[in-house]
Parts: sequence; structure tokens; C-alpha cells
Amino acid sequence: MAFYHPILFRLDAERAHGLTIAALGAWGKAGMPLAPSAPRLATTVAGITFPNPLGLAAGVDKDGHAIAGFFGLGFGSVEIGTLTPLPQPGNPKPRIFRLPEDRAVINRLGFNNGGLDAALSRACSPAKAGAQTRSPPSRGNKVLGINVGANKDATDRTADYVHGIARAAPHADYVTINISSPNTPGLRDLQHGAALRDLLAACTAAKGDTPIFLKVAPDLDPADIDDIARAALDNRIDALIVNNTTISRPGLRSANAKETGGLSGAPLAPLGRQRLTDFRKATGAAIPLISVGGVDSGAEAYARLRAGASLVQLYTALVYEGPGLPARMLRELDALLKRDGFACVADAVGVDA
Repeated sequence: MAFYHPILFRLDAERAHGLTIAALGAWGKAGMPLAPSAPRLATTVAGITFPNPLGLAAGVDKDGHAIAGFFGLGFGSVEIGTLTPLPQPGNPKPRIFRLPEDRAVINRLGFNNGGLDAALSRACSPAKAGAQTRSPPSRGNKVLGINVGANKDATDRTADYVHGIARAAPHADYVTINISSPNTPGLRDLQHGAALRDLLAACTAAKGDTPIFLKVAPDLDPADIDDIARAALDNRIDALIVNNTTISRPGLRSANAKETGGLSGAPLAPLGRQRLTDFRKATGAAIPLISVGGVDSGAEAYARLRAGASLVQLYTALVYEGPGLPARMLRELDALLKRDGFACVADAVGVDA
């Protein structure tokens, strides 16, 4: 797959992304997995058995067109979305910018998606498509997360989240509340105070027995972190995804560095590690943490596990490393666990915290 990077980088970033999703969607239907998981990599988080701790972050396959294809690359979990109750076009183009010198991406997509119902028709089997109650997954041991958000023009954003969770929960292994995107005006305000507590209370009441995760921003001060941690504990959130993209610009060199939007990729790694540490401390390790931001190798994934993450997710590294990355990371991670005498992923979680 050495041709993957040069050809796609000749195209506009959003067009290249669309072609990649289409190709993986077609390839996934052929059912030719690249990377079966080693038994040592299996782990259980929030009552869900993951074949390995490596997940595809939300935002890659927003509308669920290539779920099987991404599982075929080796991911133990795939999170689709962010999905809103109604379809919406997102922000004006261009809205995705590569920063190759920094191995980063800036996006200001704005929750562009075809709507929750359309994606759910692809995310579940025909037998489950009309289901309103929890039923066993039909994906073998693969874990599907559905990430939900609010429409930009919603008059009641909490109602949008409750609707999304109620509709998605019967078809997902877990549902993620995304209140951390910087590209929908005012959305991050839901991370604070009474707004956050009211939202989480309403969402947990709607989830049934499906685990619910909360995705937070990296751009938080210590008081925000403590408040989010307490609200998550009080409302029995099953896991925290730490973090989304950042609005900070840490020492970037690329021509597109001044574009507005959320920054992801290698420059986010130091902040991603710090927020993992911060939330581990703030929660007292009472909630599983999923670390995102600058995860681009088996060694980095292993370091995040040792620092307290139960799982990791990636996105931007795929842009620069191509579809062989997940399989390579899993081999590296398995070798590191074996080297250090860990029988399973869970044994390594938090040993350096």
C-alpha cells in the first residue's frame, strides 16, 4: 500500500477522505481482515469485551459507510458519528486542512452528517433496524460505538442528545455524548456547571442498559476537569473519552497552521497525555478513560495504557500512515505487553500512574 499516501495527498483533503471511506466500505463487504487480534490484547471496559484496546475515533466514518472495512483493518472498536437527529451539511468548504510538516490536521466540519436514522440503517442488521430495545450485537466480538450530537440550529440541545441516545442505544455497544467539538457554536458550553449536570442526568435516564461514554475537550482548566469528573461520577457515566480536537496551536510549522477549527494529530500528543493524567487523578481511577490525541504507534498506545487509559483511539495518524497502521500497532502492542510480562491489557493499565 505504498501508493496510498502520495495519490491521496494530490487530492483535496475532504475528497480524499470520501474516496477512502468508499474504498473501505467496498473492501469491508469482501470480508478480508488484515489483523486478527492476539488473545493477550482482549480487555473488558464498562462491561463490554473488546478484542483489543485500539479504537477508531468518531469523525472518520461519520455516517457508518465503512464499519466492516475499519474492523477489517484490525480495530477492536469503531465509533461512528457524530450523528445528529436531523441531517445537516456542516460548515462551508474548504473545511479540512492537512499540516504535513506537523503530521496534523485542522478541521472545522461542523457535524456534517446524513442524520441519525440513515446511519442506523447501516450500523445494524436488518433484524435490528426497527428495534426499540437492547438486543445482542450482530458483529461477532467487534465493538460498535455511536457518537451523538445536537443539530446546530436546535432550540433544545439536551432534547437532541436524549433523542440520539434513545434511538442509538438499541443498536450500539456503547453511545458517546459529544459535547466537545469546537466547530458547533456554543456546544462546549455544555461541559460546564448546571448545563452539564442536567444534560448527563437526562441522557443517563434515556440510555436503558447500554453503556454511555462522555467525550470531553482538551482545552480545560483544572476547575473544569474537576467539575466534569464529579458530574460524570455522580451520573454514573461508564467511561470518559479524553479528548477531542484542540483550539490551541502548539508550535506548528505548516502553511495551514492559522486555519480555524480543531487541531488533531501529533502536536496534540503532549496535551493528550496531560489530560489523561489529569482525569485519572480527578476521577480517582473510578471511571475508565479512553485516550485520544496523537496516538500513532504501538509504543504510544502502550504508554497511554500504562498512564491509566483502558483503551485508546486514533484518527489523524491514519492520514499519514495509511491503512496498515492498526495491524502494525497491534503487533507492537502485543510484543510490548509480552516483553514486560503482562498477561493481558488490563494488567498494564495505570501501572505508571
